[in-house]
Amino acid sequence: MPSDPTTTALRELLVRQLESWLPAARQRSRRATVALAYARRDVDSAEAALRLVAGQADRLSGLRLTVLVLADAAADLPARLGPIEAGLPADVAVHVVPGDPSRLPVALKAAGAAGAPLFSFLDADAGTAGAPDAAVLRAAAGGRPAEVLLRAGRAARVELDAVGFPLVTQVKLAAADGPTESITFGTGSDRSLEAFKEALWTAADVAGVRLGDPGGRLHDVAGDPDLDPLGRELLAELARTGPRTVTELRRHALLATVHRSSDAQRVLTDLLAAGVVTRDPAQGRLGGDVTISSSAGAPA
Repeated sequence: MPSDPTTTALRELLVRQLESWLPAARQRSRRATVALAYARRDVDSAEAALRLVAGQADRLSGLRLTVLVLADAAADLPARLGPIEAGLPADVAVHVVPGDPSRLPVALKAAGAAGAPLFSFLDADAGTAGAPDAAVLRAAAGGRPAEVLLRAGRAARVELDAVGFPLVTQVKLAAADGPTESITFGTGSDRSLEAFKEALWTAADVAGVRLGDPGGRLHDVAGDPDLDPLGRELLAELARTGPRTVTELRRHALLATVHRSSDAQRVLTDLLAAGVVTRDPAQGRLGGDVTISSSAGAPA
């Protein structure tokens, strides 16, 4: 039976995020862990993720990679993953662990994941009111560095911030006639945050879903995006905080809206051309260290 569009989008997002994370992990360390933990029955994304690992094997030479798959409700999962696992290099170990996301701390400790890059995907129960408990999120934050992609009953910005993820963004995946899924991403890397947003827009386009921001507004991703809401948000941020660098405003767009860093750059260029904001220095490339200020009398 085909997946609903939001599940398809999330599977595509997971694969694309791993595609950018794995080479970065290889550059930082000689070992790394990917943990995929499921409370739901749909574990197709585990198969897709492992196929991605197999496809990148030639780029991961020298990296001892452990892939943990925690799932309770998929008795056929080892048989489905077996043919893919058979083609993996010896440095990649796959462990299918019975259980749900609550077993993540034990599984990560057994795998020796601490102190090395860790990417966790937590697919929490659709019926729960919130994110996995704090012990699970602390375990996901134990990598050096750590990233987590969380699908839960609601967004978990506060919970991820509390366990040590300095950069957290949340969005919704909204199908035309179907469920809306809350997605939260936590990282410590601006580059990973940018990669997440690029992957998010591509995945949403592939699956034909819209993106919902924290305020509830839905955004179409096909074609040229409507950047007026982002422009208003950046002007509001300047009104709240005073002058900000381009880097700070791009980061705000990544954290507080559904938009990408490239969208923020376009908006700032347009606002400067319209005279709504000013820049210091006044000339030259619009680099990250350029300071942006609201013009006198500009609307907030």
